[in-house]
Amino acid sequence: MTTRGVPGWIPAVAAMAILQLAAALTTNLYPLVGPGGTGWLRLVGGALIFLVIVRPNLRTFRREDLILLMWLGLATALMTIAFQFAVFRIGLSLTVPIQFLGPLAVGVLRAKSRAHIMWPVLALLGVVALTEPWTGTIDLWGVIFALLAALGWALYIVLTQRAGDQVSGLQALSITIPVAAIASTVIGLPEAWGHLTPAVLLEALGLAVMMPVIPFILELFALKRLTTASFGTLMAGEPALGALWGVTLLGERMDAIQLGGLCAVIAAGVAAAMTGKRSVDKDPA
Repeated sequence: MTTRGVPGWIPAVAAMAILQLAAALTTNLYPLVGPGGTGWLRLVGGALIFLVIVRPNLRTFRREDLILLMWLGLATALMTIAFQFAVFRIGLSLTVPIQFLGPLAVGVLRAKSRAHIMWPVLALLGVVALTEPWTGTIDLWGVIFALLAALGWALYIVLTQRAGDQVSGLQALSITIPVAAIASTVIGLPEAWGHLTPAVLLEALGLAVMMPVIPFILELFALKRLTTASFGTLMAGEPALGALWGVTLLGERMDAIQLGGLCAVIAAGVAAAMTGKRSVDKDPA
């Protein structure tokens, strides 16, 4: 089945929606295995799924490709584990906007004209309006973890596009996710040890399908069709979708300022997608 005619923004938005839903559901595991254990179990589940589906043969990879994929795996581990600790300390609604500073920085640094730079700026203003940081106190460690997640996300965007251009299909994910799982074991296993019941493992496996399996596949496809600047700005939809999940699933409310911020990030994301197509040499399916 060909996917050549699918615009890059469609899989990107789908990945964001699934990611935010998984992030909300993941908090159920925190009391059982902790934030580090939760992130680790999701990566382990994702690694097992990719290894079974793809069955990668390391001898078919070039040395430079394996090095790139290992770095991408480390960036994925940093992004995943730091995000879990940040959500545990400061909550999802504040973590996601801070983490967005990573792709926002990618968008600003990779923009090729002033017209492109205005979209990350608009998205940043929208994120500030959504989070309303002037209304409460800040947990310093939570912010630090969120900033580390932002760094991991920025590296992930850049390295994923390179991997998508160099390694075909799901081969890249079949290496990077196991690397991320192994790298995060030192933090996740001690937290989860002694609490790995069948129910916990089954729930973690289900969450692994939602994150990282499906979203990472969609993002890999999206980055074949969007520039890193446009993809980074499009990720502004993460805080917006997080707010929407909060309203529909958790009964949260948004005031007029937050609604204005939501409109701003959506507008910036749509504009970035419209101005950031890549030329496609081959079908990544």
